[in-house]
Amino acid sequence: MSSLLNKFVSKVEFESYEDFKENFSINVPDNFNFAYDIVDEYAEKIPDKVALVWCDDHNNEAVFTFADMKYYSDKAANFFIKYGIKKGDTVMLTLKGRYEFWFCILGLHKIGAIAIPATHMLRSEDIVYRVEQAKIKMVVCIAEDGVPEHFNEANKELKDYELIKTIVGDEDKEGWLNFRDEIEKAPLEFKRLSGDANTVNNDISLVYFSSGTTGLPKMVQQDYTYPLAHIITAKYWQNVVEDGLHYTVADTGWAKSVWGQIYGQWISGSAVFVYDYERFDAGNMLEKASKYGVTTYCAPPTIYRFLIKEDLSKYDFSTLEYAVTAGEPLNPEVYNKFKEFTGLELREGFGQTETVVSVANFPWIEPRPGSMGKPAPIYDIIIVDKENKPSDIGEEGEIVIKTVEDKPIGLFGGYYLNPEKTKEVWYNKCYHTGDTAWMDEDGYIWFVGRTDDMIKSSGYRIGPFEVESAVISHPSVLECAITGFPDPVRGQVVKATIMLTNDYEPSEELKKEIQNHVKKVTAPYKYPRVIEFVDELPKTISGKIRRVEIRTQDQE
Repeated sequence: MSSLLNKFVSKVEFESYEDFKENFSINVPDNFNFAYDIVDEYAEKIPDKVALVWCDDHNNEAVFTFADMKYYSDKAANFFIKYGIKKGDTVMLTLKGRYEFWFCILGLHKIGAIAIPATHMLRSEDIVYRVEQAKIKMVVCIAEDGVPEHFNEANKELKDYELIKTIVGDEDKEGWLNFRDEIEKAPLEFKRLSGDANTVNNDISLVYFSSGTTGLPKMVQQDYTYPLAHIITAKYWQNVVEDGLHYTVADTGWAKSVWGQIYGQWISGSAVFVYDYERFDAGNMLEKASKYGVTTYCAPPTIYRFLIKEDLSKYDFSTLEYAVTAGEPLNPEVYNKFKEFTGLELREGFGQTETVVSVANFPWIEPRPGSMGKPAPIYDIIIVDKENKPSDIGEEGEIVIKTVEDKPIGLFGGYYLNPEKTKEVWYNKCYHTGDTAWMDEDGYIWFVGRTDDMIKSSGYRIGPFEVESAVISHPSVLECAITGFPDPVRGQVVKATIMLTNDYEPSEELKKEIQNHVKKVTAPYKYPRVIEFVDELPKTISGKIRRVEIRTQDQE
């Protein structure tokens, strides 16, 4: 036996995208539980199969087999039960890139509790909001970066709220359980729960707080079938290989980590690589990926922008077979430079915390730089206008997923404990993504921007992405945000908020140079009439640009 993939799909190999779209399906067993039916299954039949390769900045490294994962997840399950965690309880995991994250999430799956991964960059007010909204019963967090102190501050504000606090570290803290000590003491044996304590497919297994680019973060809930839908993410977009090593750059606090560091990769037979770095350094990342022999790679365009500035000739990429990107639109300049250096065509994908990969440049598709690709077979995707009618070819509209018969696998079950917010995006038997795009005559989908970010100027509708791509292609620009700026005549004009590279200084001459450059590389009416140079752009904790904040400041 190699991977478990054959058990869950109609067929594995396809001759074309059309074959894939028409004939791919996922077989969902009753009461599927990833921890038991994937991890423990591997542990029983191929115990020495590698699951996780881990390293950090201090020359620490570890390799975990599926037998190891069963061993530690069983102990983690016993630990959670010891402290009263049961099916349906919510547990926040703030573990950055520590390998204990995998022990915890699997242990929580085994007992039917709800895992709520969160970034280590949260501050006390963020924690209070999340604890109160999700009714969190326990937190397991790293001992460094001031994270326990932020939880202690939050605990004071929560007053009588009983939050069980657990750290992952080698030193004890007053009022905190020590996870590593507890795991050592935890019983080894753990049997699958039965009766009402057993999980069923529509139970909630995972909740992620959204990025909050347009308002307060929402709680996105996923059920126990969600890991199976990531077969498409891993096998057919990231193109992971049997016994390969896949590297997705992501903090475990973000949904991208379960897109690329556990579910679909393990089902498809690939190990995952985790580099638990303290500060991002493109050179260090390249060195680690080269050293450990990464075969498939996924990162947001921002990371690629840093990588292509390194001397790539210094690194051995002989094992690298495939590279993809998602998280924000891919600028053609990045695509072209990466291909020039590596020979690999970056394949863009699109999805949300609410979905698995929904649109992608799948292996049979010739990628078109700047296009997200074509729809995944599990989703019936259409683009609609303001009247919710299908848009014409080339006409911009909102991306929606039709849910006429039933909720498709991989689509979220709603916003946790918030039916009102769910109804705002899920109506007329469609989930409305809030993202604007258009489809060309060959079925490729092209991202325009968040619906809220669209600019209306003198009768033109202008999406920020195309203008951002044009601005970023100027050598002086490191990062850029395009927004609508109030104008008494045109309604709005295009504004560019720009971070410059270290080689350039702000000036009126540079503004004019950038404006003229944009007029040459895209339609002249889209050029930024207003340019502001800044030291940094307002961003969410996950690193996404908050254009809404720029717009609000400009309106004020």
